[in-house]
Amino acid sequence: MAALLPEVVFERRGRAPAPSRDLCQLVVTRREVIFRWWKISLRNEFRESRPGEIKESQEDFLGDSSLHIQIAIVFGAKVLEHVLSLCRGNYDFLERLPVPLLLYIISFLELEDIASLSQVSHRFEMICNSNVLWENIVENLCDTITPEMKELAHEMGWKKFFFTNRLQLQLQLRRRRQKQDARNKEVTE
Repeated sequence: MAALLPEVVFERRGRAPAPSRDLCQLVVTRREVIFRWWKISLRNEFRESRPGEIKESQEDFLGDSSLHIQIAIVFGAKVLEHVLSLCRGNYDFLERLPVPLLLYIISFLELEDIASLSQVSHRFEMICNSNVLWENIVENLCDTITPEMKELAHEMGWKKFFFTNRLQLQLQLRRRRQKQDARNKEVTE
């Protein structure tokens, strides 16, 4: 399964905490962990300093507590835990699937499962709340969708359209028709 991974598995850039202004980069490839830094300072003693780099195999990284501390300071404990997990071979292949395929898979889930999946990560939250997904769900579950209903759904969002009860939808459609009739009447006068 690891052969399905791209060469760069994870990458994060950030700035070291104050008072330092150093720029840092963390790259995890399939075989190694690379930590780079660029010293940013107006002090004369640092003007000649060159960028630094620590490159270790994933196995060596697992035992390097000093590098763990540096990564936790710059990027936070969650990023460190994620990198350690990757180095142990725990890859989340579901996160790496293309969006169209995820949309197709998610469209078969129960509504409660979609709500739970949306809480897994920012990426899944965006996908589970996307108009594309909810348009697909509405089209699969509803017998007929008129062009007028589609316009309303595009206006209010497909998810909101799905969860709005029929009486409210009928009322909103009637209001839209009345507004259009009023506009048409103004144009003809």
